[in-house]
Amino acid sequence: MLKALMIKRGSLTSTILGLMLAFILLSSSLALYAIFNLSISIGDAKAINASGSLRMQSYRLLLYAQNEPEQTNEKIIQFEKTLDSPALQRSLNWYSPTQLSDQYLQVINRWQLMRTYIEQGKLTQYKNGLKNFVDTIDTLVFKMEQFAALKLRWLVISQISGLILMLFIAVIAVSYTRKRVVKPLHQLMDSAETISRGVFDVEMPKTEYIELTALSNALKKITTELSTLYRDLEGQVNEKTVALTRANNELNFLYDNLIKLQADKLEYKTLQGALNQLKHFERISYLRLVIEHQDETQDVIEALDGWPDADSELKSVSFPLIHNNKHLGHLDVISQKAVNTQLLANFAMMLTRSITIHNATEQRQQLALMEERAVIARELHDSLGQLLSFLKIQVNLLTKSLKRDQGKEEAEKQLHQINAGVTTAYSQLRELLSTFRLTLKEPDLHQGIEMMLDQLRGQSDAQLLLEYHLPAHLMEAKQHIHILQITREATLNSIKHANATKICIKCNVNDKGHPSISICDNGLGIEHIKERDQHFGIGIMHERANKLNGTINFRSNIDGGSTVILSFPPQQEPLNG
Repeated sequence: MLKALMIKRGSLTSTILGLMLAFILLSSSLALYAIFNLSISIGDAKAINASGSLRMQSYRLLLYAQNEPEQTNEKIIQFEKTLDSPALQRSLNWYSPTQLSDQYLQVINRWQLMRTYIEQGKLTQYKNGLKNFVDTIDTLVFKMEQFAALKLRWLVISQISGLILMLFIAVIAVSYTRKRVVKPLHQLMDSAETISRGVFDVEMPKTEYIELTALSNALKKITTELSTLYRDLEGQVNEKTVALTRANNELNFLYDNLIKLQADKLEYKTLQGALNQLKHFERISYLRLVIEHQDETQDVIEALDGWPDADSELKSVSFPLIHNNKHLGHLDVISQKAVNTQLLANFAMMLTRSITIHNATEQRQQLALMEERAVIARELHDSLGQLLSFLKIQVNLLTKSLKRDQGKEEAEKQLHQINAGVTTAYSQLRELLSTFRLTLKEPDLHQGIEMMLDQLRGQSDAQLLLEYHLPAHLMEAKQHIHILQITREATLNSIKHANATKICIKCNVNDKGHPSISICDNGLGIEHIKERDQHFGIGIMHERANKLNGTINFRSNIDGGSTVILSFPPQQEPLNG
């Protein structure tokens, strides 16, 4: 049965129930056999005593037959009562050995013969057959003793065999349970502990029991789901970590470039450095920045490796630079991989703000300079201007007084010179005041020159022309006023002293990459300039040119007239070196 249980596997509860039933059945069988053995052995001692008393009664019957014949029948009845007693009748039961039953029947048969002898008074025959009869009774007693001993031996053997069998079943059950149940359970516990440490790649024990298999499958399913969930979460965490790291790097990149762009004046080398950093950071193929000015000119700044030709088939992505609905330019990108739109849009926004702040700063500097000059102009007007005006009035009065006195020609001559000098000083003062009142509403030299020319057009019939082709990035706001003053002074000289009817002002970049302003007229030529070389206005023009770290030259034109050329280095290196 145990072998059948070991071969046929299925439910663990059924196996355990089978083992328990085997133990119960075996122990019950042993108990029932012991009870049965004891029940059939209860009368063995009484039967042995009864059979032993038959020997004594057979000798006593002979004695009574010889001495007290009248009691012979009573003793015969007593002998037969003992011989037919239930204790001896048990020898004929089904469980009694055949030899014992035959021996008991043999005793009964011999008693019938011995009874005939004693009833017929044949005491000699009775006496002669008594020894064989007693031997027959002794054999019966011996058979009974053997049967009783046999039952006792079988009882001991059965109990020992049952105990050994139970121990054997117990050992096999324990070994089998340890191998088939305890070991898989320990493996399941180890697997559960491994899973609790976050390691989901575990191997479940193989078992054929339904319960353990169900438990293993359930744990395996949970492990698989946890592993999948853990991998998904780990992947999401890694993605978020990469995204956060990328975002942090982008923020650091934007912050560093914002600090560099706003730390000092916005030079184009700084912008080109920022573009190079962006190109390296994003591994962009080509990158350029296009800045648009109000005069519809453009400044193009290219990152390292330049920009492909116009006939290139590479597609570019443009990010506009817009502030308060004002288009300042655009950032163009050509990349072989997907463009980081968010970063480039933020970079374009940063450039927009930096350019806007730069323009606002330039405008504030220009306005501050204009305000300072306006203050100086007011002070000159309220102090020196009024004083000169007063002196002129006094000189005029003195002149009138001297005219009434005809005797002092020399004094009149000196007064005339004083009046001329005061008039000249007053005129120069008014020109200086007009110069100081020149304003730049915007940090744009082009507009400033146009406004200055508009003022002069109202004061002269000369034709004033302007050709402006100067990039804004080559000059600072503080340079604009010097350029404007030099241009105005040269134009005024052409109008007042050279009697020019046409004056052309050209602003462009020379072969050296330096800004150049030329004032060309059709007037008297360079002679009038030589005559006025020591004039105060020309000296101021040279002084302003020195402040620009530049030079101012005067030359004659082939077809008449003269040209004043102002050339100075830019505030920074020109584009592309």
